[in-house]
Amino acid sequence: MLGIMSLEEALALAAEKNLDLVNISPNAKPPVCKILDYGKYRYELQKKEKEARNKQKQTQVKEIRLSTFIEEHDISVKAGTAAKFLKEGDKVKVSLRFRGRERDYANTGFAVMQKFSEFISEVGTIEKKPEFEGRSLIMVVAPKSDK
Repeated sequence: MLGIMSLEEALALAAEKNLDLVNISPNAKPPVCKILDYGKYRYELQKKEKEARNKQKQTQVKEIRLSTFIEEHDISVKAGTAAKFLKEGDKVKVSLRFRGRERDYANTGFAVMQKFSEFISEVGTIEKKPEFEGRSLIMVVAPKSDK
């Protein structure tokens, strides 16, 4: 803290120490400046940004495939796998593909999706309700927030 001084004095002081005069907050009255090595300062900022990027978790979308006439135990096994994905913080895309005349049994497909959502209700929330995309019934489940 060197106090309030003129620009010429501050520049002379910075030149004397072989450092740079950096304007920290130009809108303040009077403007706040620091005497420091600007190259080193930028390097430290880049290092902090890179470290912050490395700590971020990339959320992935994992896919679970079901069939129209699937048994209850098979649904529970696939729901367990989906729960593991959700606990790791990934989203789960649940798809149920209709082959041939199975499209006529769309209500069965919706019932399978309903059972699946009941199995994973404690670890995930339905982000996108089951709806048709082509021949498939698609549902997206996101992990429950910790809040």
